[in-house]
Amino acid sequence: MRNIFHSIANLFKRKATVPYDGAGYGKRLGNWSPSSSSINSLLASNLNTLRVRSHDIVRKNPYALNAIESIVSNCIGTGIKPLSRSKDADFRKRIQQLWLQWTDESDAAGVNDFYGLQGLVLRSVIECGECLVRFRIDKKNASVPLKLQVLEAEHLDSSKDYQLPNGNVIKTGIEFDKSGKRVAYYLYREHPGDSCGGRESIRIPAHEILHIFKPMRPGQLRGEPWLSNVLLKLHDLDQYEDAELVRKKTAAMFAGFVTRLDPDNEMFENRDDNSGAYGLEPGTMQFLDPGEDIKFSSPADVGGTYEAFIKQQLRAISVGLGITYEQLTGDLTGVNYSSIRAGLLEFRRKCMALQHNLIVFQMCRPIWNKFIELAVLSNAIDIPNDPTFSLVKWIPQGFAWVDPQKEQNAQMNAVRCGFKSRAEVVSELGYDVEEIDDEIAADNERARKMGLNFDSTVQNEGATDEFSE
Repeated sequence: MRNIFHSIANLFKRKATVPYDGAGYGKRLGNWSPSSSSINSLLASNLNTLRVRSHDIVRKNPYALNAIESIVSNCIGTGIKPLSRSKDADFRKRIQQLWLQWTDESDAAGVNDFYGLQGLVLRSVIECGECLVRFRIDKKNASVPLKLQVLEAEHLDSSKDYQLPNGNVIKTGIEFDKSGKRVAYYLYREHPGDSCGGRESIRIPAHEILHIFKPMRPGQLRGEPWLSNVLLKLHDLDQYEDAELVRKKTAAMFAGFVTRLDPDNEMFENRDDNSGAYGLEPGTMQFLDPGEDIKFSSPADVGGTYEAFIKQQLRAISVGLGITYEQLTGDLTGVNYSSIRAGLLEFRRKCMALQHNLIVFQMCRPIWNKFIELAVLSNAIDIPNDPTFSLVKWIPQGFAWVDPQKEQNAQMNAVRCGFKSRAEVVSELGYDVEEIDDEIAADNERARKMGLNFDSTVQNEGATDEFSE
């Protein structure tokens, strides 16, 4: 009894001396010894394994693939498109036309247009943790001599990690100067996983490379695959479902076992062991030999716990990936308007952050600047007398809502009350307000000439043409 009271007293004493429960070292936390290494040290020793397993799980697991497709389709869709903010209206039109022409020629591989490359880059960032885009100059390009070469993260030579004689330092394939600025990347000419891939890397100046990844901690140099914290769950869930499928297949083989009540009977002496095998069909009446009995197998069933367990695991996976359970699985049972709208609002806020902080800032913005620079150098366009000629606004594809009528009414009220501009509403829908206005004007002019009148036709008050009398 004294020992019990002594243990309880020590327990309270330990609780009193530890200001944070999570900093204690009792029985519950005694085996919790996390690494104190920096994020760069942790990634340097584990990044390759995480990336390989991420590739593998995306190839084999439909939930992982669907999660990536869901994030990419919502963040990119048909593309995040530029809208020139130059005050020169003529320059805006010319640069938009030149950009539209270039987007079809932007891919160095000739497989995607620029907006397809946006989706490819984001998909690679999610799966690999990072992606590289290299600027290539192609003088044969009809409009602007700029090509974009998208490279997987494996092209970055992580084995390069040492000090250079000039004072620069290479960390996991990235060269930094004394001030910590990135000055070069060391890239393999071919993918190291290809059968003909070489193992020799070349130095590429940093101004030719876009290194796109989502930093999770200050000072992080390389990107971490987004599936890292759910890889184990996805792998274990795969194995569990496979085991359950095998169990179900075994149970479906409705097996019976014939037992001989008197196996020493002389009638069984010359019989082959398999000669007494029976097959069952619907309506069969099977006669057994004298001294034989039959018993059927009754495999165990997990009952209703299987579905509940799977749902719980998938919910945990969806949380780890930052998407809703319904998006991960396509299961809409038990969903109503309010619940799915609340989930989509939270998810779309995450998408907007990714659009601005990742795709626009790290990829689209430097590509637009390079495009303007080469367009001017190649005499494809002249610089206007406007210091704002390079300003641009990037417009992502608008989100479709569960109840578009309610959302449209809310937007109308916001414009009427002065809380939003009409241009901002059009931008949220993924369109250019100037293009919309030009189309509306063209529609109205065509309708006026043909004598047509619709509810959507905009008429100026006091119009005196023959159709307004």
